[in-house]
Amino acid sequence: MARLRLFGKIAELAGVARDEIPGRSVEEVFDAAGARYGAAFIEGSRTCRVWVNGRDPEPGMFLNDDDEVALLPPVSGG
Repeated sequence: MARLRLFGKIAELAGVARDEIPGRSVEEVFDAAGARYGAAFIEGSRTCRVWVNGRDPEPGMFLNDDDEVALLPPVSGG
């Protein structure tokens, strides 16, 4: 299971900031998270930046059990 970290609005939509989600790829983790947290989470995650272990994921990258997938929503301000 990958560790999922959520920030800002996406954490509010999920109701949690951290969770453990099954999946061997970023796509599988997103699918499982969407099933767990629902349509509003899925829609909100479309604009998020994804990091795996603090870096941009490599295309086709497989996840290990100790990997952390983070969803960072866009930031606005002025």
